[in-house]
Amino acid sequence: MSYPARFDRGHTDDLMTFLAASPTPYHAVANAAERLEKAGFRQVAETDAWDGTSGGKFVLRGGAIVAWYVPEGAGPHTPFRIVGAHTDSPNLRVKPQPDTGAHGWRQVAVEIYGGPLLNSWLDRDLGLAGRLALRDGSTRLVNIDRPLLRVPQLAVHLDRSVSTEGLKLDKQRHLQPVWGLGDADEGGLIAFLEEESGLQAGEITGWDLMTHSVEPPAYLGRDKELLAGPRMDNLLSVHAGTAALVAVATAAGTGSELPYIPVLAAFDHEENGSQSDTGADGPLLGGVLERSVFARGGTYEDRARSFAGTVCLSSDTGHAVHPNYAERHDPTHHPRANGGPILKVNVNNRYATDGAGRAVFAAACEKAGVDFQSFVSNNSMPCGTTIGPITAARHGIKTIDIGVAILSMHSVRELCGADDPFLLANALVAFLEG
Repeated sequence: MSYPARFDRGHTDDLMTFLAASPTPYHAVANAAERLEKAGFRQVAETDAWDGTSGGKFVLRGGAIVAWYVPEGAGPHTPFRIVGAHTDSPNLRVKPQPDTGAHGWRQVAVEIYGGPLLNSWLDRDLGLAGRLALRDGSTRLVNIDRPLLRVPQLAVHLDRSVSTEGLKLDKQRHLQPVWGLGDADEGGLIAFLEEESGLQAGEITGWDLMTHSVEPPAYLGRDKELLAGPRMDNLLSVHAGTAALVAVATAAGTGSELPYIPVLAAFDHEENGSQSDTGADGPLLGGVLERSVFARGGTYEDRARSFAGTVCLSSDTGHAVHPNYAERHDPTHHPRANGGPILKVNVNNRYATDGAGRAVFAAACEKAGVDFQSFVSNNSMPCGTTIGPITAARHGIKTIDIGVAILSMHSVRELCGADDPFLLANALVAFLEG
């Protein structure tokens, strides 16, 4: 029997706000943390001793966040229910020596992060955002959310072959954005950011900066049944996971019993392999879960029992069937926009889902009153992967890969059904509640 849905189209409206306010992983986790704090969660420092009290807590580390809610009466061996996601998206990131240019154009030197659709970054009005490291050891977020840079495409008159041979981009030569006129101005970009941020000259000593399209998310289509926007891979899941955790914790605070400890784990660096101190292949999640067990008086035996009963939903976007390239998809698996979340399956373990995991997700969707779809890659096409297999292998946790079906994955602007974000969030609530 299904329960009343927590989320509706208002969730999608809120997703649009979240996407626009989160041009980088650092902004995404800051915005998620702000929502959690409003719901009564409190930040705990990794350098402090942790207590075993009930309630909501979260850890921030760079572009990653792990949040969990300990219900009243939870024992040291109580298992976890985890929603896993990632905060990073493919983009263009500023190099250590950013000031460059040629032939009277001032440019910013960028490095390609992840696997973006390069053509989608051409002729876009780009802003600049990220994290600044200051001389006093502190960090500060910066977001220049206005047209500042542009990667200009070569005119067709100077490259007639583009019409017959297609666009060919050299990643080093053709993706450097312009941002003004004049000779290369050494130190100019960082001086500009210091001025924009109200800092003194010389205060910025390090930076993690990246470009983003300043075009806001928008409903699309005759009936506004589609959503176009940036970074839906995978901030759509981060937003849904945050909303679901808040909903479950709020209900538990009013007396609803929870058999599990619900967790949100949103990692950085999924797009380049997850091997970092903030990535899914790092120690962050395992350390948080173990410390939670031990803070509640648990032993290694309790930790083993807890992990054995733990389940993770790895939530990431997947491929909706493309109307112009249907032959690229498996002929019997065509996920559709607004058809509900997708269950991702790959027998070669590029996704972590197995039959038992499918049953867990099916039960959650049935409880939520949400239909779901299955995704399998065409046998002739290589299959992508997620944090799912990494989480399963690193922590010995049963993991199921799911997500929302989108078009234009890794484009600067992606497309999904406008109903799918809140359908996913409702399924996540049912999963976290158990």
